[in-house]
This record gives sequence, C-alpha cells and structure tokens, in this order.
Amino acid sequence: MASELAGSVAEPVQCPVCFKDFAASEINAHLDRCLLNNDSCTTSTSKDENGPPLKKPRISSEASSPTVNTTDSSEAKKSTTPVFSMFQTDRNKGPVQSERNTCLSNKPIASTAVSKAIKRHSPDETGAGKAMGQFGIDPLVSNTLIKTRRETTPVRALLNIDKPLAEKLRPTTLEEYFGQNKVVGEHTLLRSLLDSQEIPSLILWGPPGCGKTTLAHIIASGSKKRGTARFVSLSATSTSTNEVREVIKQAQNELKLMKRKTILFIDEIHRFNKSQQDTFLPHVECGTVTLIGATTENPSFQVNAALLSRCRVLVLDKLSVEAMGFILLRAVATLGISVLGEGLNDRIDQDELDPTELGSEPKVYIEQKALDTIAHLCDGDARAGLNGLQLAVQARVGAVRPGHSGSGSTLQDIVVQEEHVKEGLQRSHILYDKAGEEHYNCISALHKSMRGSHENASLYWLGRMLEGGEDPLYVARRLVRFSSEDVGMADPSALPQAVSAFQACHFIGMPECEVILAQCVVYLARAPKSVEIYKAYGNVKASLRNHKGPLPSVPLHLRNAPTKLMKDLGYAEGYKYNPAFSAPVEQDYLPEELRGMDFFTWNPSDL
Repeated sequence: MASELAGSVAEPVQCPVCFKDFAASEINAHLDRCLLNNDSCTTSTSKDENGPPLKKPRISSEASSPTVNTTDSSEAKKSTTPVFSMFQTDRNKGPVQSERNTCLSNKPIASTAVSKAIKRHSPDETGAGKAMGQFGIDPLVSNTLIKTRRETTPVRALLNIDKPLAEKLRPTTLEEYFGQNKVVGEHTLLRSLLDSQEIPSLILWGPPGCGKTTLAHIIASGSKKRGTARFVSLSATSTSTNEVREVIKQAQNELKLMKRKTILFIDEIHRFNKSQQDTFLPHVECGTVTLIGATTENPSFQVNAALLSRCRVLVLDKLSVEAMGFILLRAVATLGISVLGEGLNDRIDQDELDPTELGSEPKVYIEQKALDTIAHLCDGDARAGLNGLQLAVQARVGAVRPGHSGSGSTLQDIVVQEEHVKEGLQRSHILYDKAGEEHYNCISALHKSMRGSHENASLYWLGRMLEGGEDPLYVARRLVRFSSEDVGMADPSALPQAVSAFQACHFIGMPECEVILAQCVVYLARAPKSVEIYKAYGNVKASLRNHKGPLPSVPLHLRNAPTKLMKDLGYAEGYKYNPAFSAPVEQDYLPEELRGMDFFTWNPSDL
C-alpha cells in the first residue's frame, strides 16, 4: 500500500494555468508563483509564438466569414485549449492594452528607486528639496522620490480610485516599509530570521496605522514566493472558533502531504476571548501553524499568558514625522502629482513634461506645506495620513472639473493647499482609547504630574484626555481622590475644591466644564502635598492583613449598652465621657494587643 501511495505521489501533475507537468511535491509552490504572474501565464497559453494574442471569434464573424473554419488544425487546437474561467484574462483588450498593463505593473516605485539609486538630481532642481530639510530627508533622496513617476495620472482617474489609498499603496517588500527600523532594520534579529525564512510566531503590538498588517503581509509574500509556506488571513472580529479549527485542519493536511507550513495571521487578536485563544496553543507549540497576531491593546492583559510564552512580542511605535514624509512622497509620486516648493510658481518637472502627453487634462499639484501638515496632524497613523491625502485631492479635483478653465482655453491647474488638507482631516488625529491602555497611561501621567507640582504638564495630560473623548466625570472623580491622597492635611480646602469641580462638571457637561477641570488641576498641582493620611491608613490595612490569629475584640468600656442585659455584662462600664471633664481624659481606645501603636510612624516590616 505504501509503494502504491509513493508511486501515485511521484506521478506528474499538470498545472491548470500553464499546462506544464510538475512533480506533486512542487505543484503548490509552482501554483503560488504562477498565480502571482497569471498575466504572463495566460498570455503564454493564449498567444502564438510569432504573433499577437489570438482573439476569441465572435458568433457574428463566424456567420459572415466561413473562411474562419479553414484555420490550421494546430492553431485551432491551440486557440481552443480549455482554460479555467478564473484564470482567463480579457482577450478583447488587444496587444496595446497588454503592453500598457505590463508597463504599469513593472514601473518602479519611489522606494525602489531610492534603494537602487536609479537617478539622482541636485537639490537646486526642485523647490521641495528645501522644505524636506525639516523632515530630516536628504534632498537628493526626496527629489528621486518625487521624480520617479514620469507619467501623470489622468484627473478622472484620481476621482475614481477603487480602493482607499492606504490599501492601494500597501508596501510589498521590506525596502518599502518605513518607520520601524528598530524592529526590522538591516542588522536586527527579526530581519535576519525573515531573510532566512525562519519565521517565529509573533504578536505585533502597536497603535493603529503603524504597519502591523503590512508587516504580516510582507512576511507572507516572501514565504509564498519561495514556496516555503502558505498564508491565511483572518480577522478576530468576524471569525468563529469553527472557522479557526477548519484552517488548522487544513494546515495539518498541508504539512503532512506537502511538507509546507502555514502562516496564520489573526488581525485584532485581542477580540478573541481566552477560550478561543487556547485553540491555538497545541498547534503553535508543535509548529503546525506559525501564528502572527496583530493587536492595538497591551498583550499582557489581552492575550493568554500561555500563548504569549509561545510567541515573540514585537512592539511597533507610531510613525515619526520623517517616516510619514517618505510615505507621503511615495504616494504623490505613485499618483503622478507634482509637489510645489515654497512658492506656487516653483513647479516640479514643468519644463521636462511633454505638453502633448497631458492632452486635455489639467495638471494636479500639491504644496509641500500641505504634505508637512498631513505628516504632523496624522499623529503617526499612516492610514489616516494617506486617506486624508486622498480625500483632499479628490475634493479639489471634484471642485475643479476637468475641461473647464479660468480664462480662455488655457487649462486650469489644480493645486492642493494646506487649508484643503486641514479641512479633510478636521483636527489632529489624537490616539486615545477610553477603554484601553492609553486611557490608563494618560490618567497616570496626569496624577503624577500634579503630584510633582508641574502645572503645565498637568494641563497637557488633561487636554489629551478631554480632546480624546474622555468622560469629564471620570477625571473629576480622580481629582477628588488626589485631593485626599496627595494633598491631604497640607491643604484641607483641596477636597472641597475637587468635590465642587465634580458637581459643576455634572451640572453643565462638556465642553463648558473643561475650564472647571483645568482650574481644579492647576489648584491641586500648586497646592502643598502631604501623604501623611494616605500612608497612615495604608499602615492600618497592613496591620489588619498581617495580624496573626483572631482580631482583638473591642474593649468593653468602648462598647455601647442600650439594654439592661448588656449593662449587666459590663458593656460601657468605666467609660469616661470626655465633655464631662475640663482636662484631657486618659483612657485606652485601642485593643490591649495594640496599645501604644502609632500608625503614622509604624512600619509594616516591624511585625
């Protein structure tokens, strides 16, 4: 039986795309490569060696031209070769369209041109080179990024982009991946593992738009090209446990039959509950799947400890302004939009473009200042920055209709300025999650800034929370707590101030109550600090928790005696009523075991 199985595996398998024979162990790797290049594969199967692609004859032409049937039998056989519909391309496009698609698919992108140093220009050639200095970008590199795309995208095409710009420009190689050099730089451990295709299970943790999903797809793309692994992408927001088990079952079969691993990418993995996350444990442990999870939440709280021990956590930072500058330059270069320098008349490539190539379409420009504004306002979120750029460009293109000019028959150029970008973004993209880690990080920073009597920092963190959408009553409650914990008896009026602030916020709400909270925060930051009460009560709790044996009883003279029976039992006997004495009364108020205890000076280590 084993010999029969071995013999069946050794039989060649025909590729359904290019119809070539391959060994069973190689067919999957070939399919991955063949499907990635399906345009070339389908062209080779549908094109004669010495001529253009054969067009599928129409019924009307067959009826009117009987000579069609006199075609050579070999050509007829070649043209009628059965091809699955999912692998067929549109044959009515003709050779010109095919050549255009080939040119577009092979055109260099900005980052590739930078890495290979295809063409460099002097910094004086463009006005953008001056403005790039604040990004920390070499003017030579910035000019190359801008001038890489020689063709201009038609204005109508800018209005009809079928995908969000962030998805359309998602990097496919590490050379195009900006802003995370600490994680995937040239000499990092992860980079060497990726180059050798030794991919460990990973948890990618970072803010939105920092490149978590993109990095996962880059890893998968490299594995698929080499045929070493297959890639499956799921989202925890819409995937059930049964679907995960089905994917794992397929991964087990793939590993047994084809000796090929499976990379399983789970986006928003923190959305899975603890039992769902436990589904991955045995399969990650034995290597059936290589798990790559992406999350915006702290994995210490949202991911099982057992799963964390089997994965390596990579912390991705929010993108810097410099990285956003590279990303935006790559975007405008891909769209064919020219960048204006400091002046509106400083137009890049205006003299080098052939006017006949523009036809009747106006030229689209964007100010360098507008790009700088996006880079600063998107708060390190590449998705927000690119989509904001797309919205601003589409709004301007839609406002200035192609074919209409301001004077005479001269085409009216379209210029995207800073005010258009600000209108699209509305306000700074503040990263703040009211239920996540950033919520606790900011309130901790506010508390510690007031404790350190730093009123400016206190106001800043208050603003970060309120502008991010925090509930003002939550902040007010924390201020009430702070007034006793950190100010205490050093300024007894701090507590009434905080309580009044809470009541005022409850009365009028946002945004009017923000100045009330600001007043209370500054008052508490400037107030003298004392943790005497806070520490003393902490010592009381420590004494109660660390007491050995039963807690001591309340002394009889301190007990109330409302009934005759309680009086007969000695309750309240010997108690000295303090107002009845003109001088201080000496009597014990603590249990006998704790007499002489001073919780203001006592240390729990004395037990």
